[in-house]
Parts: sequence; C-alpha cells; structure tokens
Amino acid sequence: MTIQSLNHVTIRSRDLETTRNFYVDIVGLRDGERPPFGFPGYWLYAGAAPVLHLIGSRGSTATGSGAVDHVAFAYEAEDYDRVVAALAAHGFDCARQTVPTLGSRQLFIEDPDGVCVELNFPAA
Repeated sequence: MTIQSLNHVTIRSRDLETTRNFYVDIVGLRDGERPPFGFPGYWLYAGAAPVLHLIGSRGSTATGSGAVDHVAFAYEAEDYDRVVAALAAHGFDCARQTVPTLGSRQLFIEDPDGVCVELNFPAA
C-alpha cells in the first residue's frame, strides 16, 4: 500500500466565521465546494484540493479526537511580505524562524481556535 498524499485536516471551530476568515484572509486558502452536510462548515482549498475542513462545534465542547501539534502550509518566496503584512493588519502575533542550513523562513501563529499554524517560505 502506498500513501499518495495527505487528504485534509479538520478543525472543529468555536467561532466558525472567525476561523474561516483567518484561513482565507491571512493564510490565503479559498472557499470551495462542500457537500450539503447537516451541520455548518467550510471546505477551504489550496489550488484544486480541499485541504482544510472547518466544522462548527455542533453544541459540543469536544475538541476533537487527539492532539495536533500544528498544521503547516507552504508558499512561494514572494508571498512572505504579503503574509507578514496581513498578520500585522489583523493583529496577529507571530514567531519567526529561519531554518538552519536551509535558510527557509517560517512563521508560527495561533489560529482563532488555538491551533498552531506554521507558514513556510523559501529562502529570501
């Protein structure tokens, strides 16, 4: 058996609209087709793939089925300044890091539900 790719990550959100706005306005994902499930949510796309599924809390206080340390996204080098500006404009703090020996740049932030998000950019 060969794994072809990661299909998607699902986040159960306490505030669905705020979380959706974070991933669309700052991370750069886009809204896309979603089947008509009987509960609120969004499928957010990177290119043609629905990589992030957001679902409303459905009145539950459950936070999911296990611990997720972080979710990572990759960008082109020229996106770095745009993303940094979007974070600042929306009042998000981030930790910055340069990967030793590789020179690639990383930003670490928390989404509105406390999920750590890693944003990766090639070396400047």
